[in-house]
Amino acid sequence: MAERRRGGYLSTLSGRILAMTIGVSLIAVLVTAGVSLQVVQTVALGQARDELRSQTAALADLSSDSLADVAAAKEKTDGARFAVVDADGTVSGNASAFVGRRILAALDAGRTLSRTVRIGGQEAIVEAVPRTDGGGVVGIRRVDDIRAGSAVFLRWTLVALAIGFAAAIIAGLILSRRIGRPLAHLAGSARRMAAGERGVVIEHQSIPEVDDIGRALAGLDTALIGSESRQREFLLSVSHELRTPLTAIRGYAEALADGMVPADQLDAVGRTLSAESQRLGRFVDDLLELARMEADDFAISVQDVDAHAIVAAAGQAWSARSAQLGIHLRIETPSDPLLFRSDAMRVRQVLDGLIENAVRVTPSGAPLVIAARADASDLIFEVRDGGPGLTADDLAVAFDRGALHERYRNERAVGTGLGLSIARRLVGRLGGRIEALPAPEGGACFRVLLPIT
Repeated sequence: MAERRRGGYLSTLSGRILAMTIGVSLIAVLVTAGVSLQVVQTVALGQARDELRSQTAALADLSSDSLADVAAAKEKTDGARFAVVDADGTVSGNASAFVGRRILAALDAGRTLSRTVRIGGQEAIVEAVPRTDGGGVVGIRRVDDIRAGSAVFLRWTLVALAIGFAAAIIAGLILSRRIGRPLAHLAGSARRMAAGERGVVIEHQSIPEVDDIGRALAGLDTALIGSESRQREFLLSVSHELRTPLTAIRGYAEALADGMVPADQLDAVGRTLSAESQRLGRFVDDLLELARMEADDFAISVQDVDAHAIVAAAGQAWSARSAQLGIHLRIETPSDPLLFRSDAMRVRQVLDGLIENAVRVTPSGAPLVIAARADASDLIFEVRDGGPGLTADDLAVAFDRGALHERYRNERAVGTGLGLSIARRLVGRLGGRIEALPAPEGGACFRVLLPIT
């Protein structure tokens, strides 16, 4: 708005459209006026020549007695001058001084003559018509007199052009406002979007090009909503996942402070604390990547992975917490190698989220199983618990964000409702799938199937 005030109205699109309309209309009016002047003068000159020729021919048909009187009358009515040439070459009449040899020769030969001559420095048209008894009649009319007669028509033509020019200015003003006003509204919508407002309503415009800009802004608004939603969900997901390693670190720190860790397990506890600290650092790196706008989702780093190591690390991390709650944590893995290609950190992240949910609902004395096995095409992880389990309706919406949280927040311990949704998203990023089903231990079983290669 400040730039508009500094530049004035002509610096705006509306002002420039109006100025261009006035300029084009002015050029059109001037060209039309010039062409009209030439056309009117040419037509008037042609009409005057035809009229003079007709008058001269009419006089040539009259008798010699009335010829002079009629010629004088013609001069008084329309300004034409006439000369009468007798058969013996005698010239009489008010135009006799302008009858030269060429005209006399033409009449003597019985030929008509039509030409433009200069008389006293002025142009004039000449028409000579022979008589049947010899001689003839010569008519002369000045070009300036003809042009003076067409001046009235030219004035009205100029008035009409002036009216057309004024109408063009009014039309240009209307057009500039019709185009400029919706663009100003779109600019206002863009400023609202820049200020952080989303879901801005962009009205349909009747001008296709302006409507195209509006649809582009609406598309940008939709894209911004989607991008910001993904970023917000990512932040919520990472914030949720930060709690898992913090829980393990806090649990072992409290155990160390209370002297509950035997001396022969200090090395293992130290390694677990170090591993959880590294995982915590990876989550912080995720946040830094998002801050740099390098990604709005979890990054995946595929490498050769040993499922035995992932399950063992998860069991070690959650053993202290399970022991505090009286939960019987059990690891089930075959003796055969369980190698596949994936992101070990993200697989562990999925397992931690599932284990956290299981720990929350599993009562003291009940089992919690972390299992892994392989089939022909997939590496299968399971987290099974002996908690209250899920109904058939629960299983259908288990991975919908916040669905179980809304159902059971007043009945039993629940989390934020993000864990299972994050797990499904992560498993999808890893190219696998996740299922919810009843567990043999009486509670719920969450099964993750990831491709081996």
